[in-house]
Amino acid sequence: MTEESASAPVPVHWKLVIDAHDPHGQADFWAAALGYLAEDNSALVRRLLDAGALPAAATVDFHGRPAFRDLIAVRHPGDPYDPDTGTGLGRRLLFQRVPEPKTVKNRLHLDLHPGEGRRDAEVERLRTLGASVLREVAEQGGSWVVMADPEGNEFCVQ
Repeated sequence: MTEESASAPVPVHWKLVIDAHDPHGQADFWAAALGYLAEDNSALVRRLLDAGALPAAATVDFHGRPAFRDLIAVRHPGDPYDPDTGTGLGRRLLFQRVPEPKTVKNRLHLDLHPGEGRRDAEVERLRTLGASVLREVAEQGGSWVVMADPEGNEFCVQ
């Protein structure tokens, strides 16, 4: 091993955390929008409940299984996950409950790329899921549609 490779940074595992009023509603929207899966943490939740480490008030029923009340993630279906906890080990969006509403423009957003010639159909599909069109942009560098998810978070479709 060379000195250079020994000091090279190790890639960092990450997830994008998004504040939400209704994390489970956001998880349903984004799972459908991206073709992702809502994580199933029910085995972990049950273990924590059984051990007395998690109060029942900190859980909700999500699609017929116990889930954490204040957070839930969606993950890419092809990425690995921990079968003991249901937690994804790859591309993930985590929605966490916060008390305050969204008040300003996002500083970070997702850009969706449905593929050549599929933008209009994708925008319409996202509208049926609960998104809204904010504006259409056509500039010298390209064109896209700025949309908002059900809680008003902006994202783009190219």
